Amino acid sequence: MSIQIFGLPVSRGVAIGRAVLVASSRVDVPHHFVDPARVDEEIARLIAARDTVAAEFDMLKHDLPSDVPTELAALLDVHQMLLQDEALIGAAVVWIVERHYNAEWALSAQLEVLARQFDEMEDAYLRERKADLEQVVERLLRNLGRGGGLPAMQPHPRDFGGDDPLVLVASDISPADMLNFKRSVFTGFVTDVGGKTSHTAIVARSMDIPAVVGARQASNLIRQDDCIIIDGDAGLVIVDPSPIVLEEYRFRQRQSELERGRLARLRHTPAVTLDGERIELLGNIEMPEDAPGALESGAAGVGLFRSEFLFMGRDHDDLPDEEEQYDAYRRAVEGMNGLPVTIRTVDIGADKPLEGMTPSELRHESVLNPALGLRAIRWSLAEPSMFRRQLRALFRAAHHGPVKIMIPMLGSLHEIRQTLEQIHHVQRQLAESGKPFGRAELGAMIEVPAAALTLPLFLRHFDFLSIGTNDLIQYTLAIDRADEAVAHLYDPWHPAVLHLVHNTIVQARAAGKGVSVCGEMAGDPAFTELLLAMGLRSFSMHPTQVAAVKQRVLRADTRRLASLLAPVLESDDPERTCLELFASAGSPAAAQRLASAA
Repeated sequence: MSIQIFGLPVSRGVAIGRAVLVASSRVDVPHHFVDPARVDEEIARLIAARDTVAAEFDMLKHDLPSDVPTELAALLDVHQMLLQDEALIGAAVVWIVERHYNAEWALSAQLEVLARQFDEMEDAYLRERKADLEQVVERLLRNLGRGGGLPAMQPHPRDFGGDDPLVLVASDISPADMLNFKRSVFTGFVTDVGGKTSHTAIVARSMDIPAVVGARQASNLIRQDDCIIIDGDAGLVIVDPSPIVLEEYRFRQRQSELERGRLARLRHTPAVTLDGERIELLGNIEMPEDAPGALESGAAGVGLFRSEFLFMGRDHDDLPDEEEQYDAYRRAVEGMNGLPVTIRTVDIGADKPLEGMTPSELRHESVLNPALGLRAIRWSLAEPSMFRRQLRALFRAAHHGPVKIMIPMLGSLHEIRQTLEQIHHVQRQLAESGKPFGRAELGAMIEVPAAALTLPLFLRHFDFLSIGTNDLIQYTLAIDRADEAVAHLYDPWHPAVLHLVHNTIVQARAAGKGVSVCGEMAGDPAFTELLLAMGLRSFSMHPTQVAAVKQRVLRADTRRLASLLAPVLESDDPERTCLELFASAGSPAAAQRLASAA
């Protein structure tokens, strides 16, 4: 029977495929296909791991002291029995043979199948044995990880209808794990939790794959290997669709691919409005390897390099040192072929965890409200040696090309002074060391209302400003943007948000300082004309969004749009007013949205 699950649309498009259920704690298990010629070798890996773990259990039981409770020996017998059960190992072998999954993936897939069966058992004692099964599988996975694996087979090209493509279903996925999916076989994903601007959603958009978050019970309702459709435009997940529905969505996939092809032709077209205003469209990246993608999209540079992705998922005693960071920043700078690269200092905290914690653990078990806690520049100033290492690496990378350094979440004069002291200290260190380094413009992110309301202070100390609309909306409206329970309250059209954004643009331009928007509003074509009307001339977004925004820019007349701005800012319903006014001014996109809203 077909069912529909509703969540939040965070990355547009349609994905059709078989569901791969992965528990949050096992998301980092490698998922790749094994070459058919090496299936027997992969099965041998699995059997060898089983035999090794069986020997470990035998040794543990043999070495038990005589005075230990008999229950402990009985528990080891249960684990040994589960290990030898064909429902685990035998079924995992079937996944390898029929689907060419690697051993780790096959084990994880079968664990999800068996875990669901345990959950449905009426007997409480039997239900609790699921924990024993999970422990056995975790031990097998660790053993497989120590032994290495066979080379991954390159995924075969798949047609629009999806020649058995795969989509990921999980309770939660960390941003660091999301980055691994850039090289994975998954064509879309669904999570139970998350918001539209959680960093997991942001990374999904940068990958340009359909995604739905905040789908609540999706991981419980969807079963391993179910056929599902992810409608990233509507925030809808369809499980076991009918043939008619399946064909409709396959048609939509083809239409989407054709539209992307049309937009791709704008790649080398200068972003100039109808009235001759040149607009700067920049790309957001997470890793140095993303730089070629930004160039390929036609971006005029990097407006936001999220340096925290070099830190995430690593223990506090295993953070990247100066040389590792310098190498990463240098590669990004060189990869942009002389175009400017703006690098944000580490923004760890909230939904971007450190020390191997998942976002859920960080949110619920570490601090009560991490979004208001020790994050971004607060964390950097609390770890001065780490901060200085990063600053040294940044200034050294500036020797290889134009670099701008951007500080996140500043909110007070005290933080500004502390930050500038660290920067001056690092510059003196580098000068004394004789290491080559370059000059870098220094910018501040405006993402705290306190900063947006004291702009003259920031304009005196910084070369440029960048409006981080994701956090600015979160803090202005008192909403945790990673919490799906309040996601419906996250409103970029809120009059208070628009006034703060407009005021920042106006004051920065009046002071002769550069100003950009690097949050999700910059890459949303629905806001392009409004931001142009406010006077914004620099947008920074995911490279996959550049073409769509450029199309809006090429059709815009900034002088005419600016003349319509006042009623929008005065309105109680800015979105509706904006659509009506811009549609009357000849905006085809606004007219289309207005018609669909009616």
